[in-house]
Amino acid sequence: MDKEALQLEEDFFCIRLDNQTEESILIERDIASYYIQFHFSLKGPSELSFNDGAYKLIIENMNYLTLYNPKRELPINVNVHAKSAIVCILISINKFHKLFSSYGEQNIPFLSSGSNQKYYEQSDISNGMLQVLNDILKKTRDSMPHKLYLKGKIYELFSLFFEKEVKKNNDQCPYIINDTQLQRIKLAKDILLNEFSSPPTLQELASRINLSLSKLKAGFKEIYGQPAYKYLLDYKMTLAKDLLSEGTYNVNEISLKLGYSNASHFISAFKKNTGVTPKYYTQNM
Repeated sequence: MDKEALQLEEDFFCIRLDNQTEESILIERDIASYYIQFHFSLKGPSELSFNDGAYKLIIENMNYLTLYNPKRELPINVNVHAKSAIVCILISINKFHKLFSSYGEQNIPFLSSGSNQKYYEQSDISNGMLQVLNDILKKTRDSMPHKLYLKGKIYELFSLFFEKEVKKNNDQCPYIINDTQLQRIKLAKDILLNEFSSPPTLQELASRINLSLSKLKAGFKEIYGQPAYKYLLDYKMTLAKDLLSEGTYNVNEISLKLGYSNASHFISAFKKNTGVTPKYYTQNM
């Protein structure tokens, strides 16, 4: 059994449970009413209960539940069935709003009608979301900074919720017609993120995954909602924000870590992506 409850920031938590046993396992946690809850059920169903077990809700395999009720506390009480796995993300409404204010409230269902309205929805986990969730679930503490990695993956997951282009049904995509091609696109994404400081060209990437350049471009955008290098840039800027927030490294050191030849190139890219300079971001975060 692999279980972890981790605070990534103030008002921002991630709970992961991979139940490899033959018994059900219960996750319990008190949660304030100003939190949005996301529960992703993988490899089997999970069961939520409320009001001391008086009301129960099944999150089916390969489904996720979005839950928000500012008028009452909804403590987590999740029964993870045998041989099942779940990822729970808990984030305050204010922090979430700040993260995605650039989308506009009309694109965020539980903000569009006002943050004082309760919201509940169970939806299918898309192929793109599944790849990210598997990365979150399988991540160990051994390699790169643990919290930094998980935050980057959760931001990636959040972006898939609200990117209009990825709301299409991937099963109807003319470029991704089988699991083999889907896995090759996923491998391309992994290569880009693993080699983010010195990434291959798109043609090199296409050759490495044994897929045509046109199918790589179209397939990547279909699954992840944006072109490959825009996706990579957003990932690097997320890392940059976290490194700046930690305060351990200066701008020159961060620019080198992210693969920029000099700090001015990094500053320019950061400002173009975020609208502010690294210095301004550090002083006003």
